[in-house]
Amino acid sequence: MPSREPSEVFWRSLFYFDLYRMVVAGVFVFAVFGYGSTLSFGSQNLSMFLWVSIVYLLLALLFFGTLGQIRSRFNLYFSLQVATDILALTLLMYASGGAKSGLAFMLLVVLAGAGLVGQGRLTLFYAALAAVAVQLEQGYRILAFGADPADFVQAGFTSIGFFAAAITAHLLARRVVANEELAHRRGIALADQLRINQRVIRDMQDGVLVVDSEGRVTQHNPKAEALLGVRVPSGPDLAAFSTVLVGLYERWREQSVEAAESFRVAASGRLLRARFLPAGEGGNALIYIEDMDRVQEQAQQLKLAALGRLTANIAHEIRNPLSAVSHASELLLEEQRGGMQKRLISIIGDNTRRINRLIGEVLELGRRDRVQAEALRMSDFLESFVAEYAEQDKRVGRTINLSVSGHPVLHFDRGHLNRVLWNLLDNALRYCSGETGSIRLEARTSSNPERAELHIIDDGPGIDTSLSAQVFEPFFTTHSSGTGLGLYIARELCDANGAVLEILTNAPGAHFSIKGAACR
Repeated sequence: MPSREPSEVFWRSLFYFDLYRMVVAGVFVFAVFGYGSTLSFGSQNLSMFLWVSIVYLLLALLFFGTLGQIRSRFNLYFSLQVATDILALTLLMYASGGAKSGLAFMLLVVLAGAGLVGQGRLTLFYAALAAVAVQLEQGYRILAFGADPADFVQAGFTSIGFFAAAITAHLLARRVVANEELAHRRGIALADQLRINQRVIRDMQDGVLVVDSEGRVTQHNPKAEALLGVRVPSGPDLAAFSTVLVGLYERWREQSVEAAESFRVAASGRLLRARFLPAGEGGNALIYIEDMDRVQEQAQQLKLAALGRLTANIAHEIRNPLSAVSHASELLLEEQRGGMQKRLISIIGDNTRRINRLIGEVLELGRRDRVQAEALRMSDFLESFVAEYAEQDKRVGRTINLSVSGHPVLHFDRGHLNRVLWNLLDNALRYCSGETGSIRLEARTSSNPERAELHIIDDGPGIDTSLSAQVFEPFFTTHSSGTGLGLYIARELCDANGAVLEILTNAPGAHFSIKGAACR
């Protein structure tokens, strides 16, 4: 095994090994005091057996007590314990009459434990140390007491058993440790996968229900509660989520094939579709709940996007012949003609300009997705905008009252914001009284430090509350020469920049506000 600091599993195994040593030493001491010379233990030297057992018990207590305090040099610490076991058991075996007393088999247990707990080739060293100790004990017995030399054969077989037990236990321990490390790694991978799956399921746009074979919901995500209109289900049964879904589920179980059924939630009237997936080996069924209204809305958005591209292409193609018509009307106007002809030419010019403005607004709407947002300091931007706007309309200089509170900075596309303000101020100039300061253009920071606000307020008649929901609809206008796209384009451009354009209460005229992301 690699030479590195052992994992916690080795220290846990050593804990049980130390506990075993303490129990064995305690049994030896108890046996001597309880039964004395009636046992074969200590048959050759009972006093020696008693004192070795007492010292062995004290050392066992010492090892057990210092286990939690020594967390480094595992091999040295463990080797010292095994050497103590071998020495103590060899002395106890000598005091009990040698290998025939049966205590040699206690060394087999120690070596087996050392093979399970120890690392690398040290287990062979422990086996060799035990074999040498047994052979030395047997040799001393022959020299000192004239024992039969044939007893070396039994000691030799016992020594072979030492090596067999140590190697077998070590190989088994290495396999167990490898399997435990593999299980630990797979456990971590599985936990990560489960955590990812839970996060994905929780954030899904579709509802998910896991139903067992008895119709109980074992797992579900928050979206399922929102779609089915249940905040805290009263029970784990599927009926607590939807009684309609129970009937569909029971009917599906008879077929047990993947199927989909649409149903409507009685409380909200929302149209949903439930997809049933067959149960796996665990007996669980998976139910996906889709919001059909959202699906239809997405399909509608795709259709509108395609229609918008088509409209932009058509508008671009119309602009060329329209330019020719406009140019021809200008040439006709230069000729000396009667009043009726001039009036007709004027009508042609007015309508071509109106159509051209409509085409320009349609093309502008097609560029809503080309957002290049930047940090716009409102004080500088609005001053520049008002000055530029005043060059087009001389009334602006005295009509618009610009006010900037604090130092608001709006995150917006410069061209888009210019277009939005141009549309809103065009409407304000059209309906205001025309007096000095009749239009207020105000910029300020919001109560939310992450938002900035722009307000456009005029002193005109305002917008009727019955029309407030329609003013942002395309082609809706109350002005005879309007295209009905100005406010619609303004709202779309604000939405593309993550801002909100809305109508507030008349003050007393129309009051529009733009709330967008602020920059620091």
